[in-house]
Amino acid sequence: MKTALLALLATAALAAPAAAQSAGEMTLGFGVALVSPKDDNGTLAGAAATVSDNARPSITFEYFLRDNLGLEVLGALPFKHSVYLNGGFAGETKQLPPTLSLNYHIPTGGKLTPFVGLGVNYTKFFETSSPLGDLKIDDSFALAAHLGVDYAISDKAALRLDLRYVKIDSDVTLDGAPIGKVEIDPLVTGISYVIKF
Repeated sequence: MKTALLALLATAALAAPAAAQSAGEMTLGFGVALVSPKDDNGTLAGAAATVSDNARPSITFEYFLRDNLGLEVLGALPFKHSVYLNGGFAGETKQLPPTLSLNYHIPTGGKLTPFVGLGVNYTKFFETSSPLGDLKIDDSFALAAHLGVDYAISDKAALRLDLRYVKIDSDVTLDGAPIGKVEIDPLVTGISYVIKF
């Protein structure tokens, strides 16, 4: 599914995009984001770690610093993930992943507007619990890449499909002792309704 979405976005990026975004314009987007950690999430306490997917409502705000160049903030309700060690349940955690991106929207005059971006992500882990003891996951600060396409449904509104890759590697402790690093590194798939004003 991830490969199909990447292919769709790449195809859209080569299609005829929509009208240019002007400096000073803003957009607000409401949608859903799915956080899908990579398959191999590292080793904790000598066991292979796996982190589950989760989808939550999301919101974006973008301000256009120059024509077609926007500074975007991504927010969402807290995501909840289960953590497994060698397939057995080892705990769960919640996280908030605010992300700041600089996006370039490619103008060429049709209904599709592809865009690419690069930014930074801060992931805050909280309400972490485990039947094994006091499990803690450190917060993460790292780069995030962004790729997407808007389909204009009016002069002021569009449907958006986007993908983000976020580098999330965090140290983990159990009862205060280090047990390794969890490597989440998710793809974040989003779909949203975007309003321009």
